[in-house]
Amino acid sequence: MSLVVWDDVRAARARIAPFAHRTPVLTSSSIDRMADTHVVFKCENLQRTGSFKFRGAVNAVASLAPDDRTRGVYAHSSGNHAQALALAASLHGMPAYLVMPENSNPTKVAATRGYGARVTPCPSTHAGRRDVAERIGAETGATFVHPSDDPRVIAGQGTAAAELLDEVGKLDLILAPVGGGGLLSGTLIAAAHLAPDARVIGCEPAGADDASRSLREGRRITDFTPKTIADGLRTPLGENTFAILREHVDRIVPVSEEEIVTAMRTVWERMKILIEPSSAVAVAPLLGRTIDAKGQRVGVILSGGNVDVSAFFEVLSAEGAV
Repeated sequence: MSLVVWDDVRAARARIAPFAHRTPVLTSSSIDRMADTHVVFKCENLQRTGSFKFRGAVNAVASLAPDDRTRGVYAHSSGNHAQALALAASLHGMPAYLVMPENSNPTKVAATRGYGARVTPCPSTHAGRRDVAERIGAETGATFVHPSDDPRVIAGQGTAAAELLDEVGKLDLILAPVGGGGLLSGTLIAAAHLAPDARVIGCEPAGADDASRSLREGRRITDFTPKTIADGLRTPLGENTFAILREHVDRIVPVSEEEIVTAMRTVWERMKILIEPSSAVAVAPLLGRTIDAKGQRVGVILSGGNVDVSAFFEVLSAEGAV
């Protein structure tokens, strides 16, 4: 049985309601034609701090006992979880300590500091993140909130899919990006209760395909060097998310870097909303028709919209997209 169950997601919905946006669900007739299906997009790029991560972070923070709140929270993150935890802590009047890799998106680092957190840089490796975070935790006595593997975070992330299914009703297929697996795990838990007949597929960059490799080999792949523009999906699955994916996920679909850039540009142009590469990973299989979705009702979780526009203009130029 999963460590996180539907009752946890339902409780998270009530807990985060005073803080999180109920994000809009949008459609695009142009993308429907391109994908030869009907797609509804849950726009977590319009969530507070610009990503779904706020849901899990604020659920975790709001769950803390009064004594733990005094000492604050800490985590390591490439950006979106850092921003989310910083704001969630600020809203609850507690300190936040964030460890961010040296190659993190400068826009996300600045935003994290802007929410009042203390940011400490670390080497751009999984071991580097862990070592510096452990030191910060020992120094502050703060509570660690894992970006994806904390059960409170997973339950919070599942509220996005729960809202989507409440609003649109039956779906045949749900797509969500997968990095550390928190969003996909929460989506799986919500869908298992609200849409048990729907297939749920995880989407990941081919240059960071640890989730599909982990499921294929039956063990977590944690020692790898990710090579992808989707900076929010460079982390490995945790023990909890790996277990949930093994139990519930239909499959994991890899996406090339070219497909990510194309999907991102298509959403920018056709839907007039800003999404980041990690969001585009869940759109790419539809545009490339690498999954069987013809004539189905498909839900896509657009995970975030935190983009360094100047940097991505250079990327689009290099790809010949502008």
